Amino acid sequence: VRVLDPSISVAIMELNDGNLQTLTEYLQKTLIPDPAVRRPAEKFLESVEGNQNYPILLLTVLEKSQDEVIRVCAAVTFKNYIKRNWRIVEDEPNKISDPDRTAIKANIVNLMLTSPEQIQKQLSDAISIIGREDFPQKWPDLLTEMVTRFQSGDFHIINGVLRTAHSLFKRYRHEFKSNELWSEIKLVLDTFAQPLTELFKATIDLCQTHATDVNALKVLFSSLTLISKLFYSLNFQDLPEFFEDNMETWMTNFHNLLTLDNKLLQTDDEEEAGLLELLKSQICDNAALYAQKYDEEFQPYLPRFVTAIWNLLVTTGQEVKYDLLVSNAIQFLASVCERPHYKHLFEDQNVLTSICEKVIVPNMEFRSADEEAFEDNAEEYIIRDLEGSDIDTRRRAACDLVRGLCKFFEGPVTGIFSGYVNSMLTEYAKNPGVNWKHKDAAIYLVTSLASKAQTQKHGITQANELVNLCEFFVNHILVDLKSPNVNEFPVLKADAIKYVMTFRSQLPKEQLLEAVPLLVAHLQTESIVQHTYAAHSLERIFTMRGANNATLITPAEMAPFTEQLLNNLFKALAIPGSSENEYIMKAIMRSFSLLQDAIVPYIPTLIGQLTHKLLLVSKNPSKPHFNHYLFESLCLSIRITCKANRDTVGSFEEALFPVFTEILQNDVQEFVPYVFQVMSLLLEIHTSSIPSSYMALFPHLLQPALWERTGNIPPLVRLLQAYLEKGATTIASTAADKIPGLLGVFQKLIASKANDHQGFYLLNSIVEQMPPDSITQYRKQIFILLFQRLQSSKTTKFVKSFLVFINLYCVKYGAIALQEIFDGIQPKMFGMVVEKCPQSANPRECRVLFLFFRTPLLQALIGLFELPEDDSIPDDEHFIDIEDTPGYQTAFSQLAFAGKKEHDPIGDAVNNPKILLAQSLHKLSTACPGRVPSMLSTSLPAEALQFLHGYLQAAAVQLV
Repeated sequence: VRVLDPSISVAIMELNDGNLQTLTEYLQKTLIPDPAVRRPAEKFLESVEGNQNYPILLLTVLEKSQDEVIRVCAAVTFKNYIKRNWRIVEDEPNKISDPDRTAIKANIVNLMLTSPEQIQKQLSDAISIIGREDFPQKWPDLLTEMVTRFQSGDFHIINGVLRTAHSLFKRYRHEFKSNELWSEIKLVLDTFAQPLTELFKATIDLCQTHATDVNALKVLFSSLTLISKLFYSLNFQDLPEFFEDNMETWMTNFHNLLTLDNKLLQTDDEEEAGLLELLKSQICDNAALYAQKYDEEFQPYLPRFVTAIWNLLVTTGQEVKYDLLVSNAIQFLASVCERPHYKHLFEDQNVLTSICEKVIVPNMEFRSADEEAFEDNAEEYIIRDLEGSDIDTRRRAACDLVRGLCKFFEGPVTGIFSGYVNSMLTEYAKNPGVNWKHKDAAIYLVTSLASKAQTQKHGITQANELVNLCEFFVNHILVDLKSPNVNEFPVLKADAIKYVMTFRSQLPKEQLLEAVPLLVAHLQTESIVQHTYAAHSLERIFTMRGANNATLITPAEMAPFTEQLLNNLFKALAIPGSSENEYIMKAIMRSFSLLQDAIVPYIPTLIGQLTHKLLLVSKNPSKPHFNHYLFESLCLSIRITCKANRDTVGSFEEALFPVFTEILQNDVQEFVPYVFQVMSLLLEIHTSSIPSSYMALFPHLLQPALWERTGNIPPLVRLLQAYLEKGATTIASTAADKIPGLLGVFQKLIASKANDHQGFYLLNSIVEQMPPDSITQYRKQIFILLFQRLQSSKTTKFVKSFLVFINLYCVKYGAIALQEIFDGIQPKMFGMVVEKCPQSANPRECRVLFLFFRTPLLQALIGLFELPEDDSIPDDEHFIDIEDTPGYQTAFSQLAFAGKKEHDPIGDAVNNPKILLAQSLHKLSTACPGRVPSMLSTSLPAEALQFLHGYLQAAAVQLV
């Protein structure tokens, strides 16, 4: 039995006071800022979390501790423990014992509902994580247990249930349709819809009863907001019959709440949205959902909602606390005006003018709050403005409304807005220093008006033909970009840069080339938003395609600005607030990729800066995209420089290895997979034998702990393959005792369905590269392991990988050796395997050819030759974004620019497999005259025979 003590390691922890006390002490230490105290405590808790009763001990501390801080700490630790371990992953051990799972589910709902709100929120999240995995099949009574608590009358408990239900059901908003999903939603509706509706009505009645009690109203309005969120989630996939039947109840009450103005719930805070605003925002969302998806059923209620929301928009102030409400209200109008059903509501010119004057233009204004964010909270401003984050802004909603109106009324809307744009620009011209916000609004209005279709990759792909974008660029955008003082009017400069970025696909190349040096100059501006936009704009322009799928802007066209571009990008990283700016680092990566050989003279200086930056961020990795682009830039530096001169690989190793050593020694988990990829790239560049610095690391790469993390597996396998390619002989002669460790890694990998292909990559390299004598004693055991896995858990992926391996083995050791090893495991096994040999799916993987003769195999081989090859051309790596990379995931992010060339084990030995097949058959038929043609004519289908005759003619041979 386990006592909670670092020196003892047993599987079960006792539920006793001593262990509770020790756990409390470790939790306390995790709150201490000093890493020397905090990290060992965190490591210890991580080391014991696999033991039975650990989560129960945590919940006991959470329930019984007298210290509120420790209770909250236990709740957060428990939630994170559940998040890491609850999901059962195939082929991996169950990280939480079954008795613990049962005990958690039996107690957590009650514990959550009786805990203070801060703890309740953490446990509610934990329940939703468990529910995502176990509900409904493994936790059928969860909903019933929750719904019965509606009867309690205690709104602390009721809100706990509603909060948990919301976190459980909100995934219905983005799940793909499936029978499994429909079944789950039906079960939820059957159990939850009626009690939720009754609670909704009862809560509204209580609001009237307690209309003068501000504390009661705060609790009740929190409930109404949660109920409204649940309504949205439960109605998102389809209109449920229950809600259609009860639409009158819901919509009438929603409308009443939308028009309600209770002075007690109004807040003095100008920043933070109050309960009334949050509830009305959600009701606008619900109305928009019905207007968009269930317009026919919603039609009777629509006019009153349009009126109520219109009144809301024209009476709501410009304060930040109303932003979500106003943007949701505008989004409702945008949803309505796009639907043919409601087109008639907007046909009147006066209505369009009124919408423009009272809703769109006021909400496009650059407010003092926006100016504050631009100057003091640049990161959030960029996320909102550039990335289109979930945080809805008034401007974005107004832009969507313009787009919606243009769907049916493009001419009239363009005419109305053109007048506004001209008057705004005239006002600006009168006194630019005072009226600069008028030009800002004009640019935003033009952008909204011109944008019909847009993608992240290409910017605006379809524009309003009534707006002359090039003319506007020349007259109003270039003038700001060319201004000699780059730090003057930073908002207008940022607008101008964003205009270039947004309409890059619409502007002619000449105008883009004119803009590029101006954008390079703006990398040096003091404003974080401004130089970030400049970096992002350059990066996007560099990915544009020109003729023949090449880049639109060529390295030759960039030659006059190369030095300034690189200098300004690296200087921008030194500007306060941009030391880990992912847009700048991405622009560095893309510039390297575009300029190629042109960067070589600058690399000796730049590699030092990149290495120093890597050392700094490795202390506390907090920006995953920045870090990814940093490693991509390192890879590009290596590849481009070593392509010109392979001998420079040593200078890169000299610069990088001290930092890599520190990362590996400190076990910086986020960076370890990257380090292995860069090391693979460096080692693969070496032409002579493997350097001693790599050999010193080799034993450490085989340590089981490294292979426990899934993110380490692909880069580690590639690194071991590089070791085998460059140093198989060295390993066999100086590290033969490590071969069992190498094969142990292979054994672990092929036992996993998720990683078996990685096991085969490693095994193929071992067979291909290692001297035959060094692995003779292990060969039979390797095949036994493969057959055991084939018998216990056969998958298509495994069979395909196995076929490639036996083909490779056959090429390396000969057909007779393969037959002997099969039949040595079980008599006549070889014949059985060949009879069942299926047709592989990838011609590149099967250029290896069996050097023996079986007609079923021959038929499969001809079929393979004649399969249509995948002729889709993958994106050149220069154009790839992180999210497009096949291996991009949180645990392991594949570096596009550390790409490994596809290895062909046959190399130049077989130029034409069809010719080789014909020659081999000719050779066989010469040894056994008369037998081969008769076997073929009786066993092969006519179509396969026809193809075979073609191969024989091409090889100028015949069968005898």
